Amino acid sequence: MRILAVIATLIAMVAGAAPASAQNRFWLQNNTDRTIVAANVSPSRVQEWGPNILTQGPIRPGMQVWVEPTFPDCYLDIRVRFADGTEDGHLGVHACTLSRITFGRDVPYQPTPEPPPERVVANPSFTFVNRSGETIREIYVSLTSNRNWGADRLGPRNILPPGASMQITLPRGEVCTVDMRVVYMDRRVMERRNVETCSMRNFAWR
Repeated sequence: MRILAVIATLIAMVAGAAPASAQNRFWLQNNTDRTIVAANVSPSRVQEWGPNILTQGPIRPGMQVWVEPTFPDCYLDIRVRFADGTEDGHLGVHACTLSRITFGRDVPYQPTPEPPPERVVANPSFTFVNRSGETIREIYVSLTSNRNWGADRLGPRNILPPGASMQITLPRGEVCTVDMRVVYMDRRVMERRNVETCSMRNFAWR
């Protein structure tokens, strides 16, 4: 009876040491930017590769498949082939201690993000409307980043009567604030400084 008990104990120890067939199952993750079209898994103890396990089709970037080897070995060799014909592999992987085997980056693959929306360039141009009740003979408008007024926007032969308007065109993308200088027919001068015009279409001068 003692001998039978010892034999039973030895059998139990051997059975416990043998890897269970379910222990070497894993997710095969494609974290590259290429499609995996074939994958082979074999025990590290053999020289030959097993058949292509991707019976359900290729693994696209960011995708994964569940792999259940038909043998109980824990140490596996894994080889993949990409759509461009190149290959990669992991040898001697201890699959019984892993739930996921990855090709590519260790972090989950993220598709290439969409490019940021085109940046809207600030446009300080606007329509100048004379609401002063007086005729204007000269108008000067410049970005606050400029050091001079520039030329008279009306020109030497034009005036801007009350209620009339004119387009003021300014460089885009520099600043949104402008300085304005107006000269009336009696040569009186009025100025406005640091007027923000990117957010407006019309500016009423009063």
